Amino acid sequence: MQESWHRYLRLGIVHSMAFPQLMQGDGPYADTIRQIAADEFFTAIEVSWAHDPAERAAAAAVLRASHLAVGFAAQPALLATKSNLNALDEPVRQAAVTLVEGCIDQAAALGAKRVAVMSGPYPGPGDEAKAKTKFVASLMELSSYARHRGMAITLETFDRTVEKKCLAGPTSLCVEVSEAVRREYPEFGLMLDLSHLPLLGEPTRDALVAAREHLVHAHIGNCVPGDPAHPAYGDQHPRFGIAGGANDTPEVLEYLRVLFEIGFLGDTAHRPFLSCEVKPFHGEDPAAVIAGTKRVFTEAWAQL
Repeated sequence: MQESWHRYLRLGIVHSMAFPQLMQGDGPYADTIRQIAADEFFTAIEVSWAHDPAERAAAAAVLRASHLAVGFAAQPALLATKSNLNALDEPVRQAAVTLVEGCIDQAAALGAKRVAVMSGPYPGPGDEAKAKTKFVASLMELSSYARHRGMAITLETFDRTVEKKCLAGPTSLCVEVSEAVRREYPEFGLMLDLSHLPLLGEPTRDALVAAREHLVHAHIGNCVPGDPAHPAYGDQHPRFGIAGGANDTPEVLEYLRVLFEIGFLGDTAHRPFLSCEVKPFHGEDPAAVIAGTKRVFTEAWAQL
């Protein structure tokens, strides 16, 4: 592809994964956002929660000045607190909704237009239908809360059996959930992540085609699906090129090709978020990991 990707998408990076010390809501939030804001390669950023109001205010000032498009990821908050949006116990479910509502408030102050969430654990086939009903109820409540603040909710799909072991889950189930929520909140949609598809055992093309009418956001990343003894086994988002990894430049290339084929990319009037999600491991330099990710994307784009 000789044309610039800026014509077709907003290329982002997941902030709390590139700097994983931030996953618990603490750490150098504004300073690390400032590092990304200074890199003109990216035109978008996905931030997450921060407990310190002063850090959030400083980050908001950086983001206003940077001209970056902003998304917000509530997944770290849900994971850190073991919150469950599909809990069968109503007070537990409502506590998770309240947590995400707080994330929506933070997102609004940072200029985000979408807040991404994930389901809770898969409860087993006996309670799957009940959990799905509870999850849809949570997503409807959150969509209402977000709509009144000029935002929308995005559901990211995760593995069912490897590490996160989420209700949502297989793409087919996530499409069913999205269909239910979109009857009232058509702005709701799905996020698929290249790094999660091998963990779900779903071929890239099959998953993207199944989700095509609901896809509003996409992630590019890597995973190690085959060796439980590997330090990056499961949903850990290691750098591209790591030994045992499932994805590298050829898989990113295929992902981009299918995203064009299904129409997610190609409409120059509506440039969706396509974000890189990678995490440094065992003393790896975040700057080097980010630079390697940029090279993989650039090489894949050049081969389109």
